Amino acid sequence: MAPLLTNKRGTDQRFDVNLSILFTELPLLERPAAAAAAGFTAVELWWPWIDTPTPDPSELEALKQALEQAGTRLVGLNFYAGQLPGPDRGALSVPGEESDRFRANIDVAADFAASVGCKALNALYGNRVDGVDPAVQDELALENLVTAARAADRVGAVLLIETLNEPESPRYPLVSAPSAIEVVDKVNAATGLGNAKFLLDIYHLSMNGEDVSRIIEAYADRTGHVQIADNPGRGAPGTGSLPLEQLLDELRKAGYDGWVGLEYKPGDRPSADAFGWLPAEARAAR
Repeated sequence: MAPLLTNKRGTDQRFDVNLSILFTELPLLERPAAAAAAGFTAVELWWPWIDTPTPDPSELEALKQALEQAGTRLVGLNFYAGQLPGPDRGALSVPGEESDRFRANIDVAADFAASVGCKALNALYGNRVDGVDPAVQDELALENLVTAARAADRVGAVLLIETLNEPESPRYPLVSAPSAIEVVDKVNAATGLGNAKFLLDIYHLSMNGEDVSRIIEAYADRTGHVQIADNPGRGAPGTGSLPLEQLLDELRKAGYDGWVGLEYKPGDRPSADAFGWLPAEARAAR
């Protein structure tokens, strides 16, 4: 694949690789080194232990060592979010056992983030549940997000709130940028900390039919993290029709200088072959 970004434009951004969607053909502990071999020095992860919010400390230590030995920095981490990938889209608004699991995970995730210098923690809201009043779920969500925001603040991190897309996540309530921003505002009002931020995922916004350029203009100053994939297909930039080079330029011009997470599917090829759109010299983080 020919480079999508020019060398100059590529080095204007700070890219990281999402190791929960790329390099998944490898065991978790081998993925940081694989990303490093592809030229990247920053990575992000969904919560890797989908069956438990509280893994054995030895598993956390092993991941920390894998990151350090590869020379990769973890710049984004999800709190426990249930079966992801899978049917779940978060746990914090789901009454009962799942929200209990989220709460049990808060300090575990925050402390691990602190141990590796990660400054962004993403809290997926969770699906609507049959037979439960949405207002009850929203009240529970705010309570849990306030706790998570305080834990993130304790370790010098931001709390991210993400919009997903309705076609692929029809039971997830935050399927527009304004809906996520509303939650960001509620959390910040409740804590007074100001560390809740918007996770602007260009793929999800485009799948929802939103005007991504307008969203960037409106919310770049409240955005704490960006993720990209092309559309259709959620593949690498250049495999679909999104004007990703233009949108990344718009983000930069709007003042966003944070991380751009590569959260796309490699397709029917090894993940290491899915970065031809990005000049090699633009992969190492600034």
